[in-house]
Amino acid sequence: MLAAGLAAPAFADDEIIRSISVIGQGEAYGPPDRATINAGVQVMAPTVIEASRENQASIERIMQALKNEGIDAADVQTADYSVWPEQEHDPRGMDQLRITGYRVNNTVRVTVRNIDRLGQVLAAVMSAGANAIHGIAFGVEDTAALEQRARAAAMAEARTRAEALAELAGVKLGRVLQVSQSSDGGYPTPLMGMARSRMEAMAAPVPGISAGQLGVTVQVQVIFEIDD
Repeated sequence: MLAAGLAAPAFADDEIIRSISVIGQGEAYGPPDRATINAGVQVMAPTVIEASRENQASIERIMQALKNEGIDAADVQTADYSVWPEQEHDPRGMDQLRITGYRVNNTVRVTVRNIDRLGQVLAAVMSAGANAIHGIAFGVEDTAALEQRARAAAMAEARTRAEALAELAGVKLGRVLQVSQSSDGGYPTPLMGMARSRMEAMAAPVPGISAGQLGVTVQVQVIFEIDD
């Protein structure tokens, strides 16, 4: 909740400066221009060696598919590699477990810098053997323009609120004495847009994806002098 009011008197050279302190908030929105996806391969085989070899072969095909789609090697990073045994109750004794095989999971995190090709990249990695796609996140490479628009809107709101207070108080608004911006201002957050990542949604060659928009919020506190 935004607050505004007459500030406590400020002192400069032993002179009391009457002031009005307000908080203004501004928002700016824009489409994302990059996306990050986690593409993985999960394989089960009777032995660890078999599962690892099969998994590695799939990952190599995925890496080649990403290269073919123009994804730079610097934009591909291993996000998870795990191995665990699959167990079931031994029919000869329900209180005992036996290992039925081994599961190997290898997931890579991929940054797609041309968002228009995101669907094509997803289709390529799935065709190459990826059987787990999750954690699709959209972002803005350079938030400076959005931050500046949000900052300008925040300052405009602060002045409007200060002018309204000055009118109610029967005084005139003077110069700006102090401006501060909240520490969390400018962080981009998603407003809308969903990416279906469940495997049952991947029957089509390219899953339906909506990038939506990202929003940047900036909050400023401004102290105005009351003009005599």
